[in-house]
Amino acid sequence: MSNNYSYDFFKTSADYVLSRTGHQVDLALILGSSLGSLAEEIKNSIVIDYADIPNFMETTVDSHAGKLIIGDLGGKKVVCMSGRFHYYEGYDFEQLVVPVRLFHLLGAKAVILTNAAGAVNTSFNVGDIMLIKDHIKIMGASPLRGLNLPEFGPRFFDVSDMYSKDLRDLAKKCAGRIGMTLREGVYFYMSGPQFETPAEIRAIRVLGGDAVGMSTVYEAITAAHSGMKVLGLSLMTNMAAGMLDQAVTAEEVDETAGLAAEKFKELIREIIQEMS
Repeated sequence: MSNNYSYDFFKTSADYVLSRTGHQVDLALILGSSLGSLAEEIKNSIVIDYADIPNFMETTVDSHAGKLIIGDLGGKKVVCMSGRFHYYEGYDFEQLVVPVRLFHLLGAKAVILTNAAGAVNTSFNVGDIMLIKDHIKIMGASPLRGLNLPEFGPRFFDVSDMYSKDLRDLAKKCAGRIGMTLREGVYFYMSGPQFETPAEIRAIRVLGGDAVGMSTVYEAITAAHSGMKVLGLSLMTNMAAGMLDQAVTAEEVDETAGLAAEKFKELIREIIQEMS
């Protein structure tokens, strides 16, 4: 069962990747919808299809490339997922630990998570980038449900600084250096694949959410369990349902992500170069 994976299950994936690369990494990246072009900037890259990695999954989202890229970026050895996995694709929450546990076994001490999200905060605009300072996940199981593997972390663990304040402060400093204004707020997880209803968006706002999306939280929880630092960045690709007199569409999300890709990449490059 997915919630009773063994340590060797994850080690098999890591051993395969290490056999292809010959080295460990410093940092991991997960690139969200239409943000995968940053992967093209990784130098000395080794590209591995998800389908080739033992015990890994496959992405079914068209805008996600489904490739693992290992190489050099900003003076760091990085592993980058171009495309991620989601609960709405049919995976169990417990299966969604697989990528981040692979990163941990490859040596990554921190992970940068990016996503496309809907703006819930009425002061936000399409194209804004929000630093995730916390999240709300009300529905569904924890990805860590089931057998605990002490090789990754303890049964019970603190998540009060899951989205590392140190990394958020670094991101703000880097944004200021390149003349970019960053928002900061709470990411609200919804399972999808349908976009949220206007009533749901009103509820999310009341509960304290600033942006809403269908990913990221299970990756952040898994990373926190393994003692990895997390930096989360959400690109506001649309105003959430009911905020404008128009429908929310996947095409709008992809178009906005494409237009914002350059400034997003510039920020992430700066952050990686400055990370210790």
